[in-house]
Amino acid sequence: MAKLTAAECREFIKAVTEKAEEMGVPLSVAVVGPEGNLISFERMDDAGFITPDTARAKAYTAAAFRSMSPRFTDGLVIQKWFKERNPQMLVNAAVFSNGLVCASGGCAPVFKGDEMVGAYGISGATGDQDEEIGRYARAKVGWAHMPANDTTPESVKKHVNEIYAKVGLSDRTL
Repeated sequence: MAKLTAAECREFIKAVTEKAEEMGVPLSVAVVGPEGNLISFERMDDAGFITPDTARAKAYTAAAFRSMSPRFTDGLVIQKWFKERNPQMLVNAAVFSNGLVCASGGCAPVFKGDEMVGAYGISGATGDQDEEIGRYARAKVGWAHMPANDTTPESVKKHVNEIYAKVGLSDRTL
């Protein structure tokens, strides 16, 4: 059984804060295991007071929803999925989880091979900046946000790609 180590998470956080400093955006970053429990966390100096809770909630949400369906590749897809189907359900999920469900950009699952080993959440910049920082850090440390062997049905890929296009991410595909 693969897992994320605290040392690996610290390297990811280092890459996140490096990019955030370059962009001039103080933020918080959280990494959780596949069950949503916190592995590692950092709040940069001057990051907003709510960013720690938001980063953790984003990470938890990415872990929880990716565990349920291959549709949920990141927070933007989760957000759009709820908006299209039942926005009230998202509010209810946030209440039932004591605020740990937060559908927003800046989060994604983490895979080793075909196994989801955790997720991360970034909060403090704009949603687009949080996404950019996450992609940079993932690339720098070699984390995958999709399984090595993608068994996602084509109909699901089509639907996710339609969501990406609707939220202005037509350069991104599943």
